[in-house]
Amino acid sequence: MKDFLTFKKMITPMIIQVLFWIGVAAVVIGGFVSMFQYGGFWKGLLMVLIGPFIIRLWTELLIITFSINDSLRIIKNNTKKDTE
Repeated sequence: MKDFLTFKKMITPMIIQVLFWIGVAAVVIGGFVSMFQYGGFWKGLLMVLIGPFIIRLWTELLIITFSINDSLRIIKNNTKKDTE
């Protein structure tokens, strides 16, 4: 709990993962709706095939920033121990 309150433990990466799955579901459902309801079969098919990939790229870019933060924290802790 202390790490959570002092922002040493980030919750945003977990939220990003949940948003990824929600986004994938929304794109796939939207693609199928577009294919069969609005007459844009090829557009909907493209949405179903490419949409999850684009969402994955976007969420990976967001998570990379938190991964860099974790790596820098480890480096900082290791160098602090070496200098003491």
